[in-house]
Amino acid sequence: MKFVTRDCDGKVEILTLNRPERRNALGEDILKDLLESVDRAASDKDVNVILLAGNGPGFSAGADLKDFSAGDIEGTFNLNGRLGAFVRSLTLIRKPVVCAVDGFALGGGLMLAASCDVVVTAPATRWHLPEVSLGWLPGFGLNTLATRVGPFVARSLSWSPTAIDGVEAHRLGLADILSPPNETAREVALHYAKDLAAMPPHAVLTTKQFFSTSIAAGAEVMDDLANRYFAQDILHETARANMQRFLPKKAAGV
Repeated sequence: MKFVTRDCDGKVEILTLNRPERRNALGEDILKDLLESVDRAASDKDVNVILLAGNGPGFSAGADLKDFSAGDIEGTFNLNGRLGAFVRSLTLIRKPVVCAVDGFALGGGLMLAASCDVVVTAPATRWHLPEVSLGWLPGFGLNTLATRVGPFVARSLSWSPTAIDGVEAHRLGLADILSPPNETAREVALHYAKDLAAMPPHAVLTTKQFFSTSIAAGAEVMDDLANRYFAQDILHETARANMQRFLPKKAAGV
């Protein structure tokens, strides 16, 4: 797979988003590789824990707006729906997913990280949802975000014009573990994942399953509602103008 690399460290499978030239943006190609790699790791009897990280300067800059901008409304709606279905699936697979966030987690990248079972952030990591400032509601992940931090904080994060750092993300509950200044989030996440992988896997599984019931409750319905609002929002002039900025020049008619 080109856009997701795979490494093993004992019983931990490390899946790394590998599209640094696009800041690990989430589009058709990387989604396909994520679906395949997570499915394979989840079914591998030699893997107890999955660790998700990003290659390059940050974890993920969010949805690939070139893919979103190039499609029609229906195609964009469907891509958003498939991204939402993938991030929701992380709560339901039978192995813990630990996420290491160095650099930045923006837009859909923030939602992807927040949907993992355990999130490790570096202090200087930038966390931000820029969608509302561009003219649209985030199309997936808001229910999970609200489950993590509460609805009032989730709303504040959704329309905030500025990013927060990893220290604040940890304080709010968006991240579970704050790495010390002398270690990357990936290093701390791997150490945590190896400790978790050494525990009895059947008990880890039942713990995940018990809490997944409440974490995932209503997420599919709320994601569908958010995606419908998103599709409505991108019809507005401001949103369309911002979408057009991400099109290749030829496609944009420039």
